[in-house]
Amino acid sequence: MVDWEGGRRSGVEDRRGLGGGALIGGGGIGAVVLALIGYFVFGIDPQTLLSQTAQVSGQASGPVAVSACPEGDKACEFTDVMHTSANEVWASTIRGYEPSTLVLYTQGTQTGCGMGQSAMGPFYCPADRKVYLDLDFARTLEQQLGASGDFALAYVIGHEVGHHVQNVTGVSGQVQQAQQRLSERGSNALSVKLELQADCYAGVWAKRSDAQAHWLEAGDLEEALNAASAVGDDTLQRRSGGEVVPDSFTHGTSKERVYWFKTGYASGDPKACDTFKA
Repeated sequence: MVDWEGGRRSGVEDRRGLGGGALIGGGGIGAVVLALIGYFVFGIDPQTLLSQTAQVSGQASGPVAVSACPEGDKACEFTDVMHTSANEVWASTIRGYEPSTLVLYTQGTQTGCGMGQSAMGPFYCPADRKVYLDLDFARTLEQQLGASGDFALAYVIGHEVGHHVQNVTGVSGQVQQAQQRLSERGSNALSVKLELQADCYAGVWAKRSDAQAHWLEAGDLEEALNAASAVGDDTLQRRSGGEVVPDSFTHGTSKERVYWFKTGYASGDPKACDTFKA
């Protein structure tokens, strides 16, 4: 277990319980896994997939002020510490870096990228520079994807902040422009490189944060690696009972995701994360 409780916190946008809506007819963890398979494996827009599997009732919650977690809410505090740590590492690495904001919500919330749903899994919206997380995803990781442990969730947060780094540095915008000129196969290949770089950045954060805080304990890295493996395109396609189709990959195989997290952690250097030249 990560020795995190002494870590610094910057606060979160806590939208939990603010009328984000409830999933009807096909909601819950089963829908989460189905949506993850669609999102991570087939490159389906999660909002399109969810419109086919569930409906949302109630009004989506809007932005709220960043504040400290409720007293005694350890799950909230843990994600705050991990997210704060990731931003601090990148602020010390990238000149002029502006941190992302962590939004905690339940089931659904409005984002700068449209309506967000918990069944999409944790995600980053470049339009508002926020990382969105329904804390029930930790249960999905453990019970449905077989990735238990607190550092499994920490890896996910590090990965999403990695996407923020790509947004800040302009890499994600360049990839998006290039994808418009490519076939679906070529676009998917670029998406894989983008995702693997975010995995590598998560490894860089883990290395640098541990060098500062010495908070990683025995088994923590294995939890992150297990999570990276659990969300590989090939693993999720097999889990869905379908055929493994490499041309449809958008996030990389389990082996690739583990490799690039390890690369980032071993080097602690973002320059080692150039997946586009690899």
